[in-house]
This record gives sequence, structure tokens and C-alpha cells, in this order.
Amino acid sequence: MSTAAHVLLALLAGGPLHGYDLKKAHDLRFPKAKPLAFGQVYATLGRLERDGLVEQVGTSREGGPDRTRFALTDAGRQALASWLATVETPAPYVSSELLAKVVVALLVADPEQARAYLTAQRQAHTERLRELTALKADPATPLGDVVAADFALTHLDADLRWMRTTLERVAELHQEIHA
Repeated sequence: MSTAAHVLLALLAGGPLHGYDLKKAHDLRFPKAKPLAFGQVYATLGRLERDGLVEQVGTSREGGPDRTRFALTDAGRQALASWLATVETPAPYVSSELLAKVVVALLVADPEQARAYLTAQRQAHTERLRELTALKADPATPLGDVVAADFALTHLDADLRWMRTTLERVAELHQEIHA
């Protein structure tokens, strides 16, 4: 089951909601995450209902189309509890577009092109660090945004440290690849 499905189960743990309210609740609690599309919410609810993890508990019309409310079933509560109790295994392989671009730059380009790419990428990361740091410093920033900014800052910092180390090794890596 997808992470989005588990998040929807968690949002329903607070009580029955319809798809529109689930999307709003997701976007409020995960403000810096990739937003859920309405289609994804309804498709996921359909799968959760098919699997017996949620059930329809009524329909309302609040000045618009019919809105079906969904509630968590006992099986849904158990699935959510099991997911929360499962420790995530650290990824056995490192995979990111950033890593792929650096390796490809070293494969097809000269060390200066790889160095130029890394330098430009470091600048973009540094600018994003500044934006997130400013967001955190604003007392009006909601706690959910601060937590998401902390998560992003930690990852950006790790990327920057990796890029710094890689920049120091570019010539060596280029020679190794083209040997």
C-alpha cells in the first residue's frame, strides 16, 4: 500500500471525512510535500474501500455535488497501526537525479563541465537553504511548515556536503572512469 494511502488512513483516524476535506487536511498537514491531486484521493479511497480499510458512512450535499464521507474500519485501524510500527529499512541503494547527473557528467564530459554542473547545483541548493531558513525564522510560519523545512534543510545540507566532497574528487573520478 502506498504512503499516500496510509496518510489518508491517518487523516480518517480523526473521524469521517469526504475526499475534498481529506485533500485539504493533507495539504494543511504536509504543506511543503507534493500535493495530492483530487483524482489520487478518490482513486486511493476506492482502493481502500475495496480492501475493507475504509467504508462509506453517508453522503451530504453542501451547496455542490454529493459528497460521500468515509470512515476508517477496524481493519483500517489495524493496517495503520501496523504501518506505524514498522521501521523503515534504510535504502540499500542510493538513487537520485542529482547523483545520476554527476555520474553522467563525468562519463560524457570533461572534468570542467562536471565541476561547472556541481558548482551551479551547489548555488541552487544554497539559495533553497536561505529560503527555508527565512521561512523557519518567521514567527507566523505554522509548525507543520517548520517541521517540513527542517527535513528539507537536513537533506539539502547532506547534498551540499556530498557535492563539496565530489568537487574535490572530480578530476580523480574522471580519470578512473576514462581509464
